[in-house]
Amino acid sequence: MRRSNLPAELNRFVGRTTEQAALTALLGTSRLVTVVGVGGVGKTRLALRTATEVQKRYGDGVRLAGLAPLRDPGLIAYALVEAFDLTDHTPRPPREVLVEHLAERRTLLVLDGFEHLVEDCAPLVRELLERAPGLTVLAAGRRPLRVPGETVFPLAPLGEADAVELLAERAAEAGAPGLPTAGTGVASLPGARVPMGISARTGATPTGAPDREAPAQSPAGEAEAVRELCRRLDGIPLALELAAGRLPLLSVEQLLRRLDDRFRLLADGTRGALPRHRTLRTAIGWSHELCTPEERLLWARLSVFPGAFDLDAVEYVCGGPELPPERILDLLGGLLAQSLLVREDGPAGTAYRMLDTVAAYGAEWLAALDDTDRMRRRHRDWYMGLATWCELEWFSPRQPEVAVLTEAALPHLRAALDLCLELPDDAHLAQHLAGTLWFAWVGCGRLSEGRHWLDRALALASDHEEARLKALWVLGYVAVLQGDGTAAVAALHECGERAGAARNPLAQAYATHRMGCLALLTDDMPRAEELIGRALDAYRELGELNSNVLMAQVELAMARAFLGDREGAGALSREVREICEERGELWTKAYALYVLGYLAWDAGAYGEARELLTACVSINDGFRDLVGLVLAVELLALVTVSEGDPLEGAVLQGAAVPVWDTVGVRRFGSEAFDVPRALCARRAEEALGAEAYRAAFRTGQGLSAAEAVERALLAGRNPAVGRSTEESAPRPFRAAGPAGVPGTRKPADSPTGKGGEAAG
Repeated sequence: MRRSNLPAELNRFVGRTTEQAALTALLGTSRLVTVVGVGGVGKTRLALRTATEVQKRYGDGVRLAGLAPLRDPGLIAYALVEAFDLTDHTPRPPREVLVEHLAERRTLLVLDGFEHLVEDCAPLVRELLERAPGLTVLAAGRRPLRVPGETVFPLAPLGEADAVELLAERAAEAGAPGLPTAGTGVASLPGARVPMGISARTGATPTGAPDREAPAQSPAGEAEAVRELCRRLDGIPLALELAAGRLPLLSVEQLLRRLDDRFRLLADGTRGALPRHRTLRTAIGWSHELCTPEERLLWARLSVFPGAFDLDAVEYVCGGPELPPERILDLLGGLLAQSLLVREDGPAGTAYRMLDTVAAYGAEWLAALDDTDRMRRRHRDWYMGLATWCELEWFSPRQPEVAVLTEAALPHLRAALDLCLELPDDAHLAQHLAGTLWFAWVGCGRLSEGRHWLDRALALASDHEEARLKALWVLGYVAVLQGDGTAAVAALHECGERAGAARNPLAQAYATHRMGCLALLTDDMPRAEELIGRALDAYRELGELNSNVLMAQVELAMARAFLGDREGAGALSREVREICEERGELWTKAYALYVLGYLAWDAGAYGEARELLTACVSINDGFRDLVGLVLAVELLALVTVSEGDPLEGAVLQGAAVPVWDTVGVRRFGSEAFDVPRALCARRAEEALGAEAYRAAFRTGQGLSAAEAVERALLAGRNPAVGRSTEESAPRPFRAAGPAGVPGTRKPADSPTGKGGEAAG
């Protein structure tokens, strides 16, 4: 696990030396410090800067949790679990997972954007602080949490000197000429220049005629105008940055006159009467007025995005007769140039984000246009289409890209699910979307969150039987992997009964398949073989082929291997591996490699087993699939002992224990799946002696999941094979390029035919 997930600064941090020193000191004496202040005053930036500077104090790292995109209070704990890079497959409440993880760690949590969820956030923060004595929380918001022991740190706007420096620096970054900052001094950045045809210093128009509002000034007069502008904006950083975005086009005097006219209107002629929160609102409103009508409309429509968004999404969601899609890119560029948007380049490609304060202003305009509901539906429709596309592409060479794209789209998928659950007539859409995302819940390590959405969606009545059936078998699948047999049987039995009544043989096959999976994990191998075999027959008859179908074949291979049919198990697994390699599918392939690794070990081919299992570990680590990962690590421990290294084998065996604790019941409570562990323990202890074995085992227990993976992949060169695991194990996620829906300008169509996981 990374020690920090704090974002890198995109530009220089200006000023706040005194405030940063005071905040740093407070973190040494208080376990909960909340930076409070008006919107745009720089709370988040100061908190992140301070957290970066003090992170060496916290041996177990510094983590940022941004809550602004959330609407559902029930997701707060999930957001914190995600911030700590935890993957938990158990049915435990996420707050219990957090407490267990933090209980003996020294960690700093930076909590940002909690205001709208404060009633639910405060009790969770209090519980974490009470039960995790090494935890410190640095919160940033417009109001305190009101938790006992909280130290409130009010953040005032910038002083004049810092405000002038910030304005000058950001203006230079935007391409404006250097601003005089004190006396006749000029602040500029290398390369800053006056845009072609415009003199920001004299206010000349492209024709060369001076603007009568902005006569040429002396350097001293210009410096005073800069200071006056900073005073009129009350030193609020966001307001200053918005103003800086206009300085390539307007002189300071022009900008000051226009702003002063707006202030005078709002303050009813009383100079300086505006409180600071109205100063920011006025500055944002003034930026809004300076936008073109198309830019203003796009600004309003972008407010429905709860997180970073890409160009394709904006063109679909925000485009229309008033905003032709071909104009969107230029309009985004205009908003970006005015500091109303921030560009972010991540694993999923280039995206844009609107600051919360700016988005809130846009949301008010969208409401005034009476267009909020329509835009939220368009946003939902795009991401439902994206989920459908991702589900179909999961069974393809783009599977790693789908995992990355789904991760990036998670705030939007949550918002889409929220909207479906809000609207009584859209319950079937909630069930459809929660079911469509089975690959994200099961394949990408989000079983707990998937259970949250599936339970909520299925609690609603719906007349759309197909959507309910799919959500039911997906819920059953999730519950099986969580070790919740009662919930799994209930969901799968209901799915089977309803599918029979609805004459839906595909949904019935999925229900039968997952009942067979449950039998496999509870050691009823004959029943597992019978049920999974029946499901596979139905899949073949219906023409269904996808990752789930191939996984059924792997599960049948496991059942046959445990029943002693090694040859049959090997044939099934090799067939799956071949199909996966033809289709570019990795996730199911990893499970086929696990079975083949087990069979290779059983045949004494330890070098081959190691090669197969390290590839399996690598793939499962990339998908954050802890079930497949821990099974492979535990079997790899046995292979290592069999190769003659009982010490390393004991370490790997110990490393599997904390991973199992996040998965659920160890080895599913299955005697069959426990065989490799028991044999490894017996052989390692015989070779090392009880005391040395326990010491090595404890060493492994102390490793994080990431350290366990690294140990499994790089823990030494296998002399029998003669090459390192790094050479033999592919790393499919390390070089994946930007993900996206190629050539799309609208969401993918929902699948209606056979051949995709969406069926059923």
